[in-house]
Amino acid sequence: MSTIETQSTSVQALHSETLLRVKDLRVTFNTADGDVTAVNDLNFSLKAGETLGIVGESGSGKSQTAFALMGLLASNGRINGSALFNGKEILNLPEKKLNALRAEQIAMIFQDPMTSLNPYMRVGEQLMEVLKLHKGMSGSQAFEESVRMLDAVKMPEARKRMKMFPHEFSGGMRQRVMIAMALLCRPKLLIADEPTTALDVTVQAQIMTLLNELKREFDTAIIMITHDLGVVAGICDKVLVMYAGRTMEYGKARDVFYQPAHPYSIGLLSAVPRLDAEGESLLTIPGNPPNLLQLPKGCPFQPRCPHAMDICASAPPLESFGEGRLRACYKPLEELV
Repeated sequence: MSTIETQSTSVQALHSETLLRVKDLRVTFNTADGDVTAVNDLNFSLKAGETLGIVGESGSGKSQTAFALMGLLASNGRINGSALFNGKEILNLPEKKLNALRAEQIAMIFQDPMTSLNPYMRVGEQLMEVLKLHKGMSGSQAFEESVRMLDAVKMPEARKRMKMFPHEFSGGMRQRVMIAMALLCRPKLLIADEPTTALDVTVQAQIMTLLNELKREFDTAIIMITHDLGVVAGICDKVLVMYAGRTMEYGKARDVFYQPAHPYSIGLLSAVPRLDAEGESLLTIPGNPPNLLQLPKGCPFQPRCPHAMDICASAPPLESFGEGRLRACYKPLEELV
């Protein structure tokens, strides 16, 4: 189970056997127009074998959170805060130590597998390269282990696929290659950044089933970054709802889905098409995500919130309101509809 820590001392959380603990994470980019804070004092922790879903609209800071943990921020980005992985700080590590950590302990699946794979190298060569670099395997050992991992991700004719180029694979098959590559070194933490965005719904379901199976088999913790709440429902134990770089709500997936406690969470869930609502208009959240250079005072969701009040001009603290649940909102729960 994962726990989100709050800045309030009144909220106490247990972190036994915590694999990853992120505290007061802040990601800022220096631009020609001024500093942009993409992630604003984010706190969460994760244990082995569990999945945390980070959801929100584009620009909410989901991917930048992952890039900060992986040491993959753009050159104009800077990181403040702490991220302890197995008790050791991993933020702002030197490149040599980062390279040793990546793939071996923490791996990432990116949004677009076609741009993540080298189009000039056969898939097998790219898989084998990981094992040669991080595990010191010989060519034959790396080949056989790569075939075994392709089999594990349900790749048809895995041995034959080793000799093929990325353009010869379908979108779903390329994503399976990326998952296989990420799992080759048996990482303890897998970060999946929108892994099903470009896939049709049938392949999406297959990938989600596959990740669930691999999580159970390898006891891998997963951070699932997505805007697709259907993906969250299918794999995540806990959900962190982000907006403008901040935490709006956190809780168990079933609690957030059935009893959302923040107007933004309610808006996201209301915007999901329903099969039992034939003929009804698709609901949307009015307005647009905020300009991070010109954030509104107080709650960043205030300009789009149907429940906004005068007090929202000051930022609401992230507070506990039930077992394992947190939210940043002044509106009483019983008045949210």
